[in-house]
Amino acid sequence: MTLIDGRAVAATIREQVAAKARALRSTGATPTLAILVPTDDEATAWYVRSIERMAEKVDVRVRVVRETNDIGACLAELSADPTMHGVICQTPLPAGMSLDVLGRHIDTAKDVDGANPVSLGRLAVGLPAFAPATAQAVIELLRAHGTTLAGTDVVVVGRSSVVGKPAALLLLAENATVTVCHSHTKDLAVQTSRADVVVACVGRAQILGAAHMRPGAVVIDVGTNPTADGGLVGDVDTAAVEPIAEAITPVPGGVGPVTTALLLRNVVSAAQAASASSAQE
Repeated sequence: MTLIDGRAVAATIREQVAAKARALRSTGATPTLAILVPTDDEATAWYVRSIERMAEKVDVRVRVVRETNDIGACLAELSADPTMHGVICQTPLPAGMSLDVLGRHIDTAKDVDGANPVSLGRLAVGLPAFAPATAQAVIELLRAHGTTLAGTDVVVVGRSSVVGKPAALLLLAENATVTVCHSHTKDLAVQTSRADVVVACVGRAQILGAAHMRPGAVVIDVGTNPTADGGLVGDVDTAAVEPIAEAITPVPGGVGPVTTALLLRNVVSAAQAASASSAQE
């Protein structure tokens, strides 16, 4: 079985992003990402630091804003700032708040992680929009492995608006035949064991095992579930599926690095669009 190396894929993306960012800087434009952090959650803080470290390597500026009260107004203000090219809101959110609601305050042109429901709607009808970076990472990793998607049977396990639904839309755009499974799916193994590609993004540790896999399947494991000893495991029991699957993404080192690299690629793309629009005015 092949482990699909997300770190290597991310490194290639970073090289491309850095070149585009340098070209923008030479024209006086600095690609900039605003990150609104509404929580003291340590996992969130770690992720923000990882974005900052990668951004520094690719010439993207990051501005971290901490706000726990009027988050919607803050997101709207950041979106209106012409020096900000991308705006994201980290989770978890304070009790009673939803990213589906707060994301509406992010201008779709700067919605580099697909939080605004309008972005998801645009994806659904095939219009240009930024998809959530994790959903984009699914496609990038399959391409990197050389998986042909047109006509391929793909089962997505999970239907969140952050990964499952946008990943399904992106796979449909690649002409894959897509089935989306969820908590009400009857006999999950029947669905997944017929798939050429399985995308696991349900957020439950090692819920998929050998019985869920077709021989020769390619598996993208989006799950990052903490263990008692401080480690991480995916939604797939990698050891159990190793004799069956053709390839799988490891956890960690699979989807995560690619997600961060793509987020920054989206920021640079947004900066390029803003620069081109300014030149035409």
